[in-house]
Amino acid sequence: MGKLGDLLLHRVKILLLHAVVIWSLKLVIADVPAIFIFGDSTVDVGTNNYVNGSLATANNPYYGIDYPHHIATGRFSNGYNPADIIATHLGNYTESPPAFYALVQETSTTFKSSILRGVNFASGGSGILDDTGNPGFHHVVSLTQQIEQFQSVCENITEIYGDDDIASKLVANAFYLISVGSNDFFDQFRYNYNISAPELITDLSDTFANHLQNLYNLGARKFGIVSIPTIGCCPAIRSVTPGGACNETLNDFAQSFYNTTLSLLQNFSSKNPGVKFSLGNSYLMTKGVIDNAVASGFEEVESACCGTGPFGGNSKCTPKSDLCEKRDKYLFWDWFHPTQKASEMAALSLLYATGQEFVTPVNFSTLASIQL
Repeated sequence: MGKLGDLLLHRVKILLLHAVVIWSLKLVIADVPAIFIFGDSTVDVGTNNYVNGSLATANNPYYGIDYPHHIATGRFSNGYNPADIIATHLGNYTESPPAFYALVQETSTTFKSSILRGVNFASGGSGILDDTGNPGFHHVVSLTQQIEQFQSVCENITEIYGDDDIASKLVANAFYLISVGSNDFFDQFRYNYNISAPELITDLSDTFANHLQNLYNLGARKFGIVSIPTIGCCPAIRSVTPGGACNETLNDFAQSFYNTTLSLLQNFSSKNPGVKFSLGNSYLMTKGVIDNAVASGFEEVESACCGTGPFGGNSKCTPKSDLCEKRDKYLFWDWFHPTQKASEMAALSLLYATGQEFVTPVNFSTLASIQL
């Protein structure tokens, strides 16, 4: 297996044990004033339900089969996703804050009371670049638009308090969870844009830096960033790869962009006073599970629990899809996304991992506990 493989196996075993203990106790380590969530389908809780014409939706069975009352909420999961689990450990939350579009359907009073605890802006199919997701899914909410929505929330928070200092303190001490980037590389894979790998990574890095700067300018300070996992090994990619192998070009993109993002964050924090960040290495976390399935508590790490065709990777989960029985034993729920069980493991790793293999320079719970 090699030294790195042995290290990953050891870390996976420790994290699995910690996950069982921590999740069973439902510990709340930090109590953040609010949580604001940005990104793609990995943390979306139903944004695209409100986007007319969007094909990036998860509001049909069997999505949500393990969510309370078996409701398909728009989460790309059989139950909860990482944003939900992270939220429950950072304060008095039972799940992620609601989607922005869900909140704007409420009365003005309900909207204003809810945003003080946070908002989820994430949109399935979106990416770092503004055009990402639109060719395949027709309509998604770009990261630029998500940040514009956050700006309107900040304006409302200031109006609610009637005091710039109080509002600024809440916004500064809030936790900012961002999970984005996979779809930018998936679009490159699907549509073969005429751009080299180094050019794409540079474009993504520069654009991501601008997004973070815009959030900082609005008052954000504590950034929990989730990097790109082993996107070349998801069922949708295996289903079109000879022999069902992982696509190592996509995996190389994921690894390269992690390194680029770490440099970006180090530079970003050095130039902007008060910035604190944590970067989760989803690539290593996922690879550790794929390479050591049994030690990680899984039986199937290649095929989707709910899907059609080879590896269940031909389409999203629908009522006509093949559905596995032992959902907790599958790494992948559908053609792209993890099961609730895999999301729990990932979230707890981000929250509590020691060392810096899986999250650096501090874990999410430590980051959230910092008072500004």
